[in-house]
Amino acid sequence: MISRDLALRLHDAGLAWSPANGDRFWLPDRELDEAVFIVSDMVVEVRERPSGRVLAFNGTTEWALDDVEDREAVWLPRLDQLLDVLGGRFVSLIARSGGHVVRIEARQGEEEHVDVEAADAAARAVLSVLAGLGS
Repeated sequence: MISRDLALRLHDAGLAWSPANGDRFWLPDRELDEAVFIVSDMVVEVRERPSGRVLAFNGTTEWALDDVEDREAVWLPRLDQLLDVLGGRFVSLIARSGGHVVRIEARQGEEEHVDVEAADAAARAVLSVLAGLGS
């Protein structure tokens, strides 16, 4: 999963997000900093019963937040979603010792964005594009 720091930087840079099932997000500044939420049409709760563990399907849960504005949520995009954002600018993703390199087409030729995690390297490439450095 992408780091929260990079997710917040993408959010602040204006990365567009249309929430869809399976997307992950977090809510900073709400005393929920450690919680990761998943967009879902249905809430599934794990319950322990004498007969064993069950997955309970609920419409709502007692602890649920009423709602939050989407601008308050910080999207935690997956690698495939970040590569989709890069589109035709994406050249390659290479694993190197100790990390990953995402190459993109930029105004001055190719750029390399490096990080330990592949998704974080892709996030750095998207940040570059959003900043106009990779355009």
